[in-house]
Amino acid sequence: PNQTNLPPAAREQAVQNTAPKAVTTPVANADVVADGVKISSPMVGTFYTRPSPDDAPCVEVGARVSAGDPMGMIEVMKLYTTIEASVSGVVTAILPEDGKLVEFDQPLFIICAD
Repeated sequence: PNQTNLPPAAREQAVQNTAPKAVTTPVANADVVADGVKISSPMVGTFYTRPSPDDAPCVEVGARVSAGDPMGMIEVMKLYTTIEASVSGVVTAILPEDGKLVEFDQPLFIICAD
């Protein structure tokens, strides 16, 4: 369609809809990104940084982790799934807030891999 007759916002949307989309293949819910390895949520649920309110967080920014270390939890209908580090390295970001709903494939952590 002729995009020159569209208002600017509609033109921008039309360009975005026709632009090629990036395709990523998650490997064990981790993707390599520019600033490290992204650990994403394997499900929709509530994200927690600690096993219980009285416990210390599983990890904090700047912490060194090994592959398989627990990093946080996702709760779905009172069932808890532990999110584990897929690589060894240093945690550079914890993206969602504790106790907030996360979506499937939403980035949770960034690890600068060794």
